Amino acid sequence: MTKNDNHTIKVKQVRSLSGIREIHKKSVKGLGLRKINHVVEVKNSPENWGMINKVKHVVKIVD
Repeated sequence: MTKNDNHTIKVKQVRSLSGIREIHKKSVKGLGLRKINHVVEVKNSPENWGMINKVKHVVKIVD
């Protein structure tokens, strides 16, 4: 999936937030994720892509 395909992106949290930096926790919360295996649909925007790239070790893009 490329960055300009749709108007929304489905993001899934795949790892725990324990042991990661506070700024990364805030990015995950900013995306609307709450717990492991939680999937949210967020707007396809540069702001959201910045948060996704910051925590790419915690989240995954799903189709």
